[in-house]
Amino acid sequence: MVGAEVKPGPSHQPEPADREAAPGGEIELPGTSRVPGPLRATLILTAFMGLTLPLMPVQYLLLRVAPKGARRLPYWYHRAVCRLLGIRLHVHGRVAEGRPVLIVANHVSWLDIPVLSAVAPLSFIAKREVGTWPFLSSLARLQRTVFVDRARRTAVDQVADEMAGRLEAGDTLVLFAEGTSTDGNRVRPFKSALFSAVFKEAGGDVSVQTLALTYTHLHGIPLGRADRHMIGWYGDMEMGDHAWALLKSGPLDVHISIGEPVPLTDFASRKELASHTEEAVRAEVVALLRGGGKSGSRPGS
Repeated sequence: MVGAEVKPGPSHQPEPADREAAPGGEIELPGTSRVPGPLRATLILTAFMGLTLPLMPVQYLLLRVAPKGARRLPYWYHRAVCRLLGIRLHVHGRVAEGRPVLIVANHVSWLDIPVLSAVAPLSFIAKREVGTWPFLSSLARLQRTVFVDRARRTAVDQVADEMAGRLEAGDTLVLFAEGTSTDGNRVRPFKSALFSAVFKEAGGDVSVQTLALTYTHLHGIPLGRADRHMIGWYGDMEMGDHAWALLKSGPLDVHISIGEPVPLTDFASRKELASHTEEAVRAEVVALLRGGGKSGSRPGS
């Protein structure tokens, strides 16, 4: 049902073979899982800046002289960031390689960016406001984010050529089709207007893959419906406060389910594409929250 809330069923505890960390999924700075929250956050933030600042000029240079390297570096970087944050990835399925791909995903938190970037080399289609955020806008541009003013249909059309060009070059682009983030308990209706540019301009070689992500455990303990707001960043939440609280909280498990690639030409219209992907993502989010989802999980970090 469109907009329906997801009520989780029995929790899913990852199998031991699907874990590389100690019990609780604690892949992070040594010892930080048991230190006081503010100290944990300070250690992680310090390590994050120590990793990020030296790599920013490297990525800037790669964008100009080595485009293939500029695609791969953010992938390696975000895998390192996920380890610093204590995020354990459980990936079901794979992003198609060697072809242009549009990934259509649900959106829970700012944390989705490093999480998804650690799964495969990719870029994001983001709202225009992200391009104005201090520091984060620089990181977004270095990852070749496509900015679009989602409130204006004419602005969506204006980026059609850029999106088409990126896909024709073999890039993988991620579209958060809800148009906003959520509390992690539901999938909001997909906005078909967001598909108009890629559907209108993209070539016949483009494939579409759905992606569902859910944050399932904190310190190895299952997150219930009432707890997921700690991860979700939505409404009028202030990002700095939310990020600081999340850094203090502890290691996380996230499950990511990736659908099989489907040719864009299989869809007769952007509305059909939006309806199909919404149904698939919602069904998989429900399955993941209930402890199911696709089989064949593989470690992602």
